[in-house]
Amino acid sequence: MQYRTPSRLGRPLSAIGQGCWQLGADWGQVSDDDARAVLNAALDAGVTFFDTADVYGDGRSEKLVGAMRAQNLDTVEPPLFVATKASRRADPFVPETFTEENIRGWIDRSRENLGMDTLDLVQLHCPPTPIYRDEKVLDLMDALVDERKIAAWGVSVETCDEALAALEREHLASIQIILNPFRLKPLDEVVPLAREKGVAIIARVPLASGLLSGKYSADTTFAVDDHRTYNRNGEAFDKGETFSGVGFETGLEAVARLERALDGSMPLPEATLRWIIAQDGVTAAIPGARSPEQARANAAAGTELDTAQQEVLARFDAALRETYDDLLRGTIHPQW
Repeated sequence: MQYRTPSRLGRPLSAIGQGCWQLGADWGQVSDDDARAVLNAALDAGVTFFDTADVYGDGRSEKLVGAMRAQNLDTVEPPLFVATKASRRADPFVPETFTEENIRGWIDRSRENLGMDTLDLVQLHCPPTPIYRDEKVLDLMDALVDERKIAAWGVSVETCDEALAALEREHLASIQIILNPFRLKPLDEVVPLAREKGVAIIARVPLASGLLSGKYSADTTFAVDDHRTYNRNGEAFDKGETFSGVGFETGLEAVARLERALDGSMPLPEATLRWIIAQDGVTAAIPGARSPEQARANAAAGTELDTAQQEVLARFDAALRETYDDLLRGTIHPQW
């Protein structure tokens, strides 16, 4: 596994992290035993970076991650790094609810769920766009670092414009953004500027909600409580969170092109993850997993490339950029 240490974060992250949304909610049912098996499999495979949020299962994901952390706190090198997210508990989800009382309450709740006095990283969880330039909110995040409630803060964004606004803050440590073969816009400005400033780039939704697993067909269906059923058009939250905003049928066509380019030389999800973390300035990708086998396969993509793999990725890069230009740029690039 590769480990990377962005200067503003000051802590090493595994290049493949474990996204823990699946362990909380919105992906169908996952039992506690299955969730623990996923976390342990990722850990055994060299993953030291775990990303969760206070709203994933209303705290369930945080509690599972916190228990895993407590059991392995002194046995892992480099040390475990747990990132969580706060602010989606706001009701209504408008800038006016981002009060000091609410923010402190959200973060204290996460500290309890995770069993941590000082949280490694708290990310504002895709807040309303005005929050990215709200000095009261961002000054409070700086104050929470000074108080040692959190060690660092970052943002999880929906759009590149939001990321660029966040990058104006001196103490911003990380940006979590959707980046995958269906979402290339962050490579234009966001990733280069973050690299220049020493800000971590965490690529979320790296497999486009599973579309880039190559396992789906036009006949694939998902559980009723799976966001890939109920949020395809943004009915529950930003539609870009589901299949990266790409229409399912268009996504399948894009996947077919990418698989033809690979021609069996590397599985599509491995190629996708390897391509993401090979982008200069990307710190880590955080795929989710519903089984230990998926967690281990994802982690395997975090190893250094050999010469043959470099040649495969070069071919993959050319194919995905052509596919993006042909099928996606006109609709995806302007939206996010």
